[in-house]
Amino acid sequence: MKAVVIRTFGDPDGLEVVDVPVPVPAPGQVQIATEAIGVGGVDAVIRRGTLAAYGFREGHLLGSEVAGRVTAVGEGVDASWIGRRVWAFTGLSGGYAEHAVASVEDVLALPDGLTGADAVSLGGSGVVAHFALDRARFTPGETVLVRGAAGGIGITAVQLAARNGAGAVAVTTSSVERGARLRDLGATHVLDRSGEGGPGAPAGFDVVIDVVGGPQLPLFLDRLNSNGRYVAVGVVGGQPPADFGMRLMDAFRRSLSFAAFSSDTVPGPDRQAVRSSQFADAAHGDLRTVVHEVLPLDQAVLAHREMDAGEVFGRVVLVP
Repeated sequence: MKAVVIRTFGDPDGLEVVDVPVPVPAPGQVQIATEAIGVGGVDAVIRRGTLAAYGFREGHLLGSEVAGRVTAVGEGVDASWIGRRVWAFTGLSGGYAEHAVASVEDVLALPDGLTGADAVSLGGSGVVAHFALDRARFTPGETVLVRGAAGGIGITAVQLAARNGAGAVAVTTSSVERGARLRDLGATHVLDRSGEGGPGAPAGFDVVIDVVGGPQLPLFLDRLNSNGRYVAVGVVGGQPPADFGMRLMDAFRRSLSFAAFSSDTVPGPDRQAVRSSQFADAAHGDLRTVVHEVLPLDQAVLAHREMDAGEVFGRVVLVP
């Protein structure tokens, strides 16, 4: 089968389409013929070699979420899964391929009316957005800033904050056009990437959800109100300065909080319950997904170039 691996760490040209054996489901796993493959920010971070210290090596088969039809099951898995349309989390590898395997605990049947592309645009990112707001102890009436709102996590976080009664939902983004699209999804104020602009925007925020990280993170810590909570859910802009915590200590009397959040720390059944609810909402039009583009699997290089150039609004989806 065709698959996309990292030939060399670095820019997107280091990705390569190769032929590999079709994976056989182990006990507790299902095999899926992929119909849609999500391309996420974590894929780009792995591709660049940023996470090599965590065991990622050249030759790695990228991809963490797919949608498709179950074609086989491993020992101990109910055979009734065969033939069902599902979304699946494949770990941090194995998704960019014509077939993938996943633990049955990480597989969810898709409701009628939800496409595979919509599923992989929401499945991973929606759960992060939900639990990031939960980790921030967000309550109705509070002001929220979503930093890096043009990706799947940000788009969902904006909608969830708005529909749950935020007093204001500000976003950072790179263009007027993107700002208009985010307003349509529930944002009330649009700031530039440095957090400036947005006439009438709150001077401070009770909650910041940050997908970006990077060298400017301390500037956004300064935008927290007293008792404000900052939740970092990604580092697509790179690691923050090593001494960023000094900003918190300098503002000691304002009782600010900072948390790093990964959905890996949420029990699997809780993730699946939220995901199932969000899939149902999306199928009924109550939660919107944004598919930037659908590309053939062998154009993964182009997908990553567009991500690196900041051209993607929503999620790029690959199809075999």
